[in-house]
Amino acid sequence: MHAASPARRRFASRLVSEVSLAACGWPDPRPFDTVYFGGGTPSQLPPEDLARVLDACRTHLTLATTPAPWVFLEANPEDVTAEACAAWRGLGVRTLSLGVQSFSDEALRFLGRRHTGPQARAAVETALAAGFDTVSIDLMFGLRGQTVAEWQRELATAVSLEPPHLSCYQLTIHPRTRFGVQAKHGRLSELPEDDQATLFELTHRFLADAGWPAYEVSNFARGPAHQSRHNRKYWDHTPYLGLGPSAHSLSVSDVSSSACRWWNERGTPRWENRLAAGERPIEAEEILGAKDLGAEALLLGLRTTAGIDLESLRARYGVDLLAANEALVARLVEEGRIEVRADAEGRRWLVPTLSGLAVADGLAAAFDLSLPN
Repeated sequence: MHAASPARRRFASRLVSEVSLAACGWPDPRPFDTVYFGGGTPSQLPPEDLARVLDACRTHLTLATTPAPWVFLEANPEDVTAEACAAWRGLGVRTLSLGVQSFSDEALRFLGRRHTGPQARAAVETALAAGFDTVSIDLMFGLRGQTVAEWQRELATAVSLEPPHLSCYQLTIHPRTRFGVQAKHGRLSELPEDDQATLFELTHRFLADAGWPAYEVSNFARGPAHQSRHNRKYWDHTPYLGLGPSAHSLSVSDVSSSACRWWNERGTPRWENRLAAGERPIEAEEILGAKDLGAEALLLGLRTTAGIDLESLRARYGVDLLAANEALVARLVEEGRIEVRADAEGRRWLVPTLSGLAVADGLAAAFDLSLPN
């Protein structure tokens, strides 16, 4: 277990302060039914500090009571012990997401991770034995020089451990990161697009055959009960409140007309200083109209295997997607990128195929929403 260093204690105290400040301006009366500790290294906070944050949420925000909120926690494999898992379970954590990334020591060194392959396996086994409702493993593919055989071994190792959920992300090189600097100086490059596509399709086919069908571009579950309740809120514009450095929030006054998204200061020192001064640490915000929300719904819907409920899209955002894109839809159906299906109630859905999921962002950009400004 981690000792409560002064920096960690201060960070937790600032989070508690932000909860109370944010609660004063939160407009949605509905209770929060999920709480997600992630986006950094929350497993390095002592359980008593996580408890302080949860207690602040119960005090200042309206949390669901029946059932209690589903609590998620991201953890580094090197932080996972039987003692830590017991403490997290005691806090009400029901989904533990492990940032494994790889079971290969060589790949982990390349990614700059502190754990080893054997430590990753041991962490998964310890978490599974601890009694969490869902244990999820994060893996990364598309690493420099990665072969089909190497990636298939990674998937086979993950499947052999039988976690209820898997997330498989493609390595993306961003500017101003360690990988971005290396790429800028010619010391690193992403895999060619054809190789990336091969690994993407292998991931989906291999995991579906093994019993982990995809429900989103990067997410796979052994059944609906293990799909992320929290992430779905980002995909369907359910209001959410984010706390901590770089956290984003969304408030929806009327989903058919407008919403407000805001985000916190990215740097921890500035975030802490503003809270110490009694200020909400909001860096900026944007107002989203029906056209913005419709475009996001299209983009996010085409990243899911369920696809887009066309009647719901028209009711919420005022667009008849098929009528506005008749020729495009016909071409994409012919190319095998999408399908138009009807459910048992006769509602029509626009559903991406596997090859469509592989280029989901590009598919969304091709559509005309034909919405008023």
